[in-house]
Amino acid sequence: MAKKRVEETKIFQILKEAESGVPMKELSRKYGFTEQTLYRWRNQYGGLELSDIQKMKELERENSELKKIVANM
Repeated sequence: MAKKRVEETKIFQILKEAESGVPMKELSRKYGFTEQTLYRWRNQYGGLELSDIQKMKELERENSELKKIVANM
């Protein structure tokens, strides 16, 4: 199965709902992600602000591109 690219704003929105007490199982059904994915996002991005999540995702993309460049050297 191909990975979905998820906008940072969507991750932030889902995590805010989880923080407000909405069960992960319900969020999983509502947004179409596995509970495991939601828990991973919570562990990875929980407590961060949207701008922090956006910066982190941008750094991850940049890191991935740099790894590809180095691998092709």
